[in-house]
Amino acid sequence: MLVYQNSVEGFLEDVDLNRIDTRVQEMVLQRLNMRVSDSELRSWGNSLTRVAGPLRAAHVAMDATVSIECQLPMSSKRIDFIVSGFGADDEPQVVIIELKQWEEVKVTNRDGLVETFLGGGMRATSHPSYQAWSYAEYLANFNSVVADEAIQLQPCAYVHNCTDGTALRDERYQPYLEQAPVFLKQDTGVLKDFLRQFIAKGDQGELMNRIDHGAIRPSKSLADSIVGLLKKQREFILLDEQKVVFETALAGMRGLVAAPNAAKQVLIVRGGPGTGKSVVAINLLVRALEHGLNAAYVTKNAAPRDVYKEKLTGSAATLTKARYASLFKGSGAFVTAQPDAFDALIVDEAHRLNEKGGLYGNVGENQILEVIRAARHTVFFLDEDQRVHIKDIGSEQAIRNWARHQGAQVQVLDLPSQFRCNGEDGYLAFVDQFLGIRESANTRVEELDYEFQILDSPTALEDWVLEKNALTGKARMVAGYCWDWKSKRDHTAFDFDFPGFQKQWNLTQDGNLWIMNPASIDQIGCIHTCQGLECDYIGVLIGPDLIRDFATGQVTTNANARSKNDSSVKGWKKMARENPPATRDLMDRLIKNTYRTLMTRGMKGCAICFVDSAGHPVPAAVHYPQGPE
Repeated sequence: MLVYQNSVEGFLEDVDLNRIDTRVQEMVLQRLNMRVSDSELRSWGNSLTRVAGPLRAAHVAMDATVSIECQLPMSSKRIDFIVSGFGADDEPQVVIIELKQWEEVKVTNRDGLVETFLGGGMRATSHPSYQAWSYAEYLANFNSVVADEAIQLQPCAYVHNCTDGTALRDERYQPYLEQAPVFLKQDTGVLKDFLRQFIAKGDQGELMNRIDHGAIRPSKSLADSIVGLLKKQREFILLDEQKVVFETALAGMRGLVAAPNAAKQVLIVRGGPGTGKSVVAINLLVRALEHGLNAAYVTKNAAPRDVYKEKLTGSAATLTKARYASLFKGSGAFVTAQPDAFDALIVDEAHRLNEKGGLYGNVGENQILEVIRAARHTVFFLDEDQRVHIKDIGSEQAIRNWARHQGAQVQVLDLPSQFRCNGEDGYLAFVDQFLGIRESANTRVEELDYEFQILDSPTALEDWVLEKNALTGKARMVAGYCWDWKSKRDHTAFDFDFPGFQKQWNLTQDGNLWIMNPASIDQIGCIHTCQGLECDYIGVLIGPDLIRDFATGQVTTNANARSKNDSSVKGWKKMARENPPATRDLMDRLIKNTYRTLMTRGMKGCAICFVDSAGHPVPAAVHYPQGPE
């Protein structure tokens, strides 16, 4: 959507009359129905005035077009500044400029991210060249006018207050700098030449208006390339019931092409840990794109999105990986989406959907509703026993209710066979019994083809994980969220500071790709970065939020033992004052589900250790054998 649009001449006049900021503000309110903060208003005044200088000096055609705050389709992201027109050979050209007021920038070890002063402190954010390039790539991949008419997109970044380009031009950002050069305060002359190189003739608003009304669909090149990537990844091969679910869902999606006026479709796929929900989901995404459908893979948590995007792209180049980012979306991305904006949305980990989204949990109405409303065909992959957050609302009944509200037809399928835990359904039943989730005949694990141990100290657990990791490189340690995230602010601090055992949470450096980074063997993962993912062996540190009487098998939970940094239980004390019994049941279920999820991340084996808040082993656990007598 175009917010502010004017000729170059009109834009320069708005700048000269010192009204450009208020003009943009008026257009944002009128077209996006958004009010902006004083700081954003000031940023427009500063940045737009600064970019006017090189634009004026470039002597581009006065009837070329300036577009400001151009909202990308199916996204809340907005492009800061666009100049459109025609080149000397009459080729259509669109110059995208990402504007930044930054003065100080630091390098990070994370792909495409830098650190700068934001929100009162130094924070990680996208490199401006990455931003500009990704916006151009998004338009090239999803806007039919850009793809079909071969409109040339020329991204760049203008960091007009920064004079030291050491960090911004560091070699690790070279792939993005080659696609979108960055200009500093002293580079106005170079930016002038960049603009002059591409915009020789005016378009009188024609180009951006055509782009604004272009159909939203994946480009053939994007679809072909991602199909090629999938064929190279053996781990995405479908087996047995996975194939049945996949073909059923794909048939429904194909029906969209044959019957464009058909009713909405909702498919609910139920499956426990390791049944291949994510494998089916990724296959559906790729095949939907192959059929020319506008589709996306959706999860609430960023970790599964990042990991499966990484697995799909494998050893592809950095730019190739980043090209697919817009196909993987968060569950809060559909608040403002138009009805049926997507042909298909594939929602993995649907049990993690929330009522509202946003930083403060106050954006939108209901994520289940918003996803169904935004797509003609929606597939929800669901395991209600993996609801681990106080705000998780994803349930089969809730999905059915919102589907009925939207006039959608509902179908339900099951993925009964699990391929994790050596395919041992008996182990899953044992975990349910062990954690007091449900009664089961599987109270012992000796006869199962799955390694399970209870160890007597965190150091013993670490030794076991290191031993297993030496075999396959795919063993990790995880823990319940009972210890504060001290290393978030002090990178030298230990979050787990026990006698003879010092570790940090994984949340600082590796973030969502923790489970894939070989160096992360020295860190401890949490529920937020491992749910939906797997490794060969998993070591689980069970904190004082779950207590098991090994003599009777009785399991109790203690929500007070959770860390104050754990957002998954934030607000439970207020809920407990208002409705103690219901809150007690909810917290008991969430804590048990958390450890059920952690204990089922291992393909070949799991070891656990019970400790108190200081890291001392729980004595009863030491003497507990392979299973209760």
